[in-house]
Amino acid sequence: MKTPDEKTQLCFLPATELAARIGRREVSPVEVVEAYLKRIEARNPVINAYTLLLADQAMDAARAAEKAVMAGKPLGPLHGVPVGIKDLDDVAGVPTSMGSRAVHNRVPKNSAAAIQRLQDAGAIVLGKTNSPEFGHKGITDNLRFGPTSTPWKIGYNSGGSSGGSAAAVADGMAALAQGTDGGGSVRIPASFSGTVGFKPSFGRIPSVTRPDAFLWSHPLVHIGPLARTVADAALMTSVMAGPHSRDPLTLPDDGTDYVRGAAGAAKPFRVAYSPRLGNFPVDPSVAAVVRQAVEALKASGVEVDEVEPDFKADHNELAHLWVRIIAVHYGAIAAHWKQEGIDLLGKHADELTPQFRQMLEDAQKISAVDHALDDVLRTGVFDGLEDIFDGYDLILSPTLAIPPVRNAGDGNTIGPVVINGETVEPLIGWCMTYPINFTGHPAISVPAGLTPEGLPVGLQIIGRRHADETVLAFASRFERLRPWFDSYPGLARPE
Repeated sequence: MKTPDEKTQLCFLPATELAARIGRREVSPVEVVEAYLKRIEARNPVINAYTLLLADQAMDAARAAEKAVMAGKPLGPLHGVPVGIKDLDDVAGVPTSMGSRAVHNRVPKNSAAAIQRLQDAGAIVLGKTNSPEFGHKGITDNLRFGPTSTPWKIGYNSGGSSGGSAAAVADGMAALAQGTDGGGSVRIPASFSGTVGFKPSFGRIPSVTRPDAFLWSHPLVHIGPLARTVADAALMTSVMAGPHSRDPLTLPDDGTDYVRGAAGAAKPFRVAYSPRLGNFPVDPSVAAVVRQAVEALKASGVEVDEVEPDFKADHNELAHLWVRIIAVHYGAIAAHWKQEGIDLLGKHADELTPQFRQMLEDAQKISAVDHALDDVLRTGVFDGLEDIFDGYDLILSPTLAIPPVRNAGDGNTIGPVVINGETVEPLIGWCMTYPINFTGHPAISVPAGLTPEGLPVGLQIIGRRHADETVLAFASRFERLRPWFDSYPGLARPE
């Protein structure tokens, strides 16, 4: 028998190492899943990362995975590796709640395309992870399940909307976790939870939606991994990515090798540092941590110039743009779901988070012409980024303008309304991530350091269109320069 400390160490092994050890028969999938389930039993009541635990199914999958190892069968790249799945995405035969009191007994017949690829690669699903209702804000809290805490300081939020996934990974309750990113929802919780959150280029990872295959025709919603290392994020991306015949918006295979990118080939990078990413107000504690990280890069030999993009609009105008665009898509989803008996603007409206309900109502007032004209503002963001990429390979910025916020007690935690004396939109306006969803560029958040209060801060690395390998390579370089893995609270504090 392993001691509890050894089991904790097992739960914090990098996914790449865990998969390799399983393949070499040094550790069994059953042993691994048992360790994770034990840790979830101890930690989830404190963190609230999982909304649904699939213990029996996970153990059945672990026993099947162990038999495959012992029989010498070919193993997938994630064989036996435990993962968490965001509760906005479908796992066949498992309820999808969307973090909403309005959604009950919705059990999909098929797994989402990216989730099916994880399962086909041998990953073992531990359960569904918490999210704000329909993923509508950058905070993980909802009226049905309550808030998720960052493991770094209980009572402070893990970020959203993939906050349950990020917290599970950060606290050793999943080796990897899947998230979706419509305005930063992989990178935001990565920053608040001290993990790696990668948003690949739009179209890299398929999203098969029906009855509308073009539901996310604006490149807002991406799918991406949450992990404790850049190599783990790259491995998970390599499994989920690739064209899909049923997603008309996926990119063709252009030879991008995520794992190779994360290997971090030594090459010079031309780097622009944008402390405010235009004109976002940034909390001084966050600005100080990110600047220290940038100075460390400079000291290591990376040439960094300070450059601010011109997005042709201020942060408030752009935040309101994001709310309008995403509201229209939620409105379309609501129309489809009404046909399935879930009437979000009718009999189920009183069960919704007030801000989400308001988004649905406002969407009904936006004309098709006005929705199309909003692309003019998006074009300003695109051109602002491309103007910088004319001379640089990468853009660095804070991931978020603030450190983690305190959880509310009413199931409806939101972000700040004022930063440094400037008004911001509380759902998304403090997130320096959503402009990159307007454009589809690849971006990653990696841990930059901690505030004096011990709260994690993320560094956002943005790459040129389709330059996913470059983003991962630079993130790996930063990881080697300022390693963070041994800092996770679950390792720093013996249990």
